[in-house]
Amino acid sequence: MSNQTVKIGIPKGSLEQATIALFAKSGWKIHMTARNYFPEVNDPELSVRLCRPQEMPRYVADGILDGGFTGKDWVMENQADVHVVSDLIYSKVSNRPARWVLAVAGDSPYQKPEDLAGRRVGTEILGLAQRYFESRKIPVKVEYSWGATEAKVVEGLVDAIVEVTETGSTLRANGLRIIDDVLLTNTQFIANPAAWAEPWKQRKLRQIDLLLHGALRAESVVGLKMNVEDSRLGTVLPLLPSLNSPTISSLDDSGWHAVEVMVSVAVVRDLIPRLVEGGAEGIIEYPLNKVI
Repeated sequence: MSNQTVKIGIPKGSLEQATIALFAKSGWKIHMTARNYFPEVNDPELSVRLCRPQEMPRYVADGILDGGFTGKDWVMENQADVHVVSDLIYSKVSNRPARWVLAVAGDSPYQKPEDLAGRRVGTEILGLAQRYFESRKIPVKVEYSWGATEAKVVEGLVDAIVEVTETGSTLRANGLRIIDDVLLTNTQFIANPAAWAEPWKQRKLRQIDLLLHGALRAESVVGLKMNVEDSRLGTVLPLLPSLNSPTISSLDDSGWHAVEVMVSVAVVRDLIPRLVEGGAEGIIEYPLNKVI
C-alpha cells in the first residue's frame, strides 16, 4: 500500500453536506466530528480538509491542498492559477447551475445596469462585480458586504446588490427584482498544477472525478427489471428508453425472457403502466449508486 496521500478540500458551509453525500455514493465515507476541520475518510490515500469555498482556490493554487471543490465564481474571483479537473453540477437545492445576479428593490426606478451609474452596489464577490461594471463602463461604487446582503437594499444602505441565487425565491421574498445576470456558476473540482503534473496524484484525482461524475449521473436514472413473454417482446422493447440496448436473457421457463434497462427517473412513473399494458410482468425498480 502506498504511503502517499492526496490532500483534498471539502467546501465548508452550504455545499458541505451535499459534497459529503456525493462522496459517500462514490465509495468514500467522510466522517465529521464536532469542531473538527480534519474529517476522517475510509481511504488511506486521501487526506481531507474543510475549507471555506471562498478560500479554496488560493489554498489549491498555493499547493497547501492538492485539489478541492469550490465554485467557478470563487475561482474567477481569486483569479487563481489552478487546473480545472471538471465541472460538477450539484448544489444544496437543485442540481443545476446557480446565478450571480444584479438586483434592486422592486419599487426602485432602476431598470437596467446603466441606470446605476454613480450609485452604490453591495456584494460578497467584490472583484467579479467590479470587473462586471468596468467591462460595461458603468461607474459605480462597489462595496464589500459582510452578510445579509439582500437586506441592505431594503434598508437603503445600497442601491443594488450582486448576489448569488439558485431559484430567486430569497430575492423575491425580500422584495428584490433582478435586472441582469452577472455570472452563471457551478461547482468545480480544481487541482494544484504541480500535483496534477505528478502521475500518482493525477491518477488519484482522476479516480475521484470519475466516480463522483458516476454518482451524479446515477441520481437521474434508475434500473428496471421485468419478465416478458416471447410473444410480447415486440410490444415491450420499443417502449424502453435506455442508455444502451436492453439486456435480454432467457429464463428457465421456456418462452419467457428477463429484460433489464436503465431509464430516466423522469419517465418511470409514466413508463411502468405502459409496460404492464404491453405485457411485462414482475417489474422491479431499483436505485443506482453510480453510472460510469
